[in-house]
Amino acid sequence: MDVSFAITGKGYVILAADTTAAHSILKVKLDEDKIKELSPHLAMAYSGEPGDTVQFAEYVERNIRLYQIRNLYPLRPASAASWIRRSLADSLRSRKPYSVNLLLGGYDTNTHTPHLYWMDYLGTLTEVPFGAHGYGSYFALSLLDRYHDPEAPLEEGLAVLRRCIDEVAKRLIVAQPKYKVKVIDKDGVREIEF
Repeated sequence: MDVSFAITGKGYVILAADTTAAHSILKVKLDEDKIKELSPHLAMAYSGEPGDTVQFAEYVERNIRLYQIRNLYPLRPASAASWIRRSLADSLRSRKPYSVNLLLGGYDTNTHTPHLYWMDYLGTLTEVPFGAHGYGSYFALSLLDRYHDPEAPLEEGLAVLRRCIDEVAKRLIVAQPKYKVKVIDKDGVREIEF
């Protein structure tokens, strides 16, 4: 029942994910952070099987941090997306594949451009202007397609995200009550009260 959204705009990427941790039909916790900060200008929203998501997110975070320690500079968003996709593809061919869907957002400090990557548990990777995972994507993708503007300032991007969350709350039977929202821009990753 995880729901996550992401949208790009003029110099930023917004990631949003619900904060509900569930087991079967039970809500276990309402303050789970499903957006992992990987480096100062890189974060990913993850969804899927609870054990897989946390383990894979920590594995990715530690390896990206190790790369930065060894090479004295962080991975750029495109390189990080390729490495994460390869890790998912390798796990798919093992005896214990990860069942994780990802939205990877980053700000490239060399080219001063935002990047958003959509990945699924099969190792599919594509760069997108906006994306969604979970049951909320059935309602949000059409709204994002209609209202997304790649040149929109941050306030307009947040307004489009608010439309998506309101539509999911209105139409989905099991609507998530709370979302965590993080923005990635030239200043790094920061959380926004929504």
